[in-house]
Amino acid sequence: MDKQRLKFYYGIILIVVGIAVFIRVPHVIPQIETIEFFKNKIGIIKFCSYFIGFLLVLAGSIRMVKNHKK
Repeated sequence: MDKQRLKFYYGIILIVVGIAVFIRVPHVIPQIETIEFFKNKIGIIKFCSYFIGFLLVLAGSIRMVKNHKK
């Protein structure tokens, strides 16, 4: 397998993991809310979780587009 194809598939994996983060966050937030320390900080935890998912999708998309152009 050549390096260009490997980078393309890595981009796909990044996108899938980013989408999985978006799907998983609503299920995990109620569990995090039960921890006393994080009760007041739940907004920032949601923001950070969704932001990480967005960055994963963005990075995967950029990697796929750059490798598709070559």
